[in-house]
Amino acid sequence: MQYVTLNNGVKMPQLGFGVWQVEDEAAVPAVKKSLEVGYRSIDTAAIYGNERGVGEALKQSGIRREELFITTKVWNSDQGFENTLRAFDESLDKLGLDYVDLYLIHWPTPEFDEYVETYKALEKLYHDGRVKAIGVCNFDQDHLQRLLDECEVTPVLNQIECHPFLAQTELKKFGRENGIYVEAWSPLMQGGEVLKNEMIGELAKKYDKTPAQVIIRWHLQNDTIIIPKSVTPSRIEENFDVFDFELNLEEIEKINSLDRNERKGPKPSEMNVR
Repeated sequence: MQYVTLNNGVKMPQLGFGVWQVEDEAAVPAVKKSLEVGYRSIDTAAIYGNERGVGEALKQSGIRREELFITTKVWNSDQGFENTLRAFDESLDKLGLDYVDLYLIHWPTPEFDEYVETYKALEKLYHDGRVKAIGVCNFDQDHLQRLLDECEVTPVLNQIECHPFLAQTELKKFGRENGIYVEAWSPLMQGGEVLKNEMIGELAKKYDKTPAQVIIRWHLQNDTIIIPKSVTPSRIEENFDVFDFELNLEEIEKINSLDRNERKGPKPSEMNVR
């Protein structure tokens, strides 16, 4: 496993396991399998409805808590200072944990203009020692800048949609300048067209890897934290088997050139669902 050091000194596995769209019961065997393979970072969220399943898998694994890195998120309808503190308590209870390693705002929902107040609740949780690090998801540069201007604690990361067809070059640059990592959700474009790209297919043949493994390697070498998701045991293993090869600089640039600003999910500025 490769680790990154966040801006507050906390170390985080660069490759984690995501459980979006995994039902609560299915989360138990999937997370247990990921931990057996070697993952130590698990990414869930209140809205996923599987925090109990994740917590049960952690409990059954027998792995020491300090070896694990657990992320969850506050949902849009729970934003606001007091609501966020209450939502955190509920998540912690479902996970069966005393603390989480990373707590994130799921979307800025700018129409409701509560994300600064919500982030201040995250700061309280951080100062109280109930979370090891705090950050955000799906924030555009203007949303991040507002937090930097109005809050005390710089987010450690911004979890955003990112894959070769949506490279997020500008947000990554802004993040580097301000000590904010990019964490990629949908790093394989949800199994989309990018996996069928001819050039990526050629690289997969060259390295005797799958297209998914080549893309995961591209993310890792682009200094991006990633959380691929699967409930298929063989895919869970495959997505982890990426530490025995490296792409060269020219190959990374070729994959960078595939960027066409193509999203699978909504634009953050337009996502105001509660």
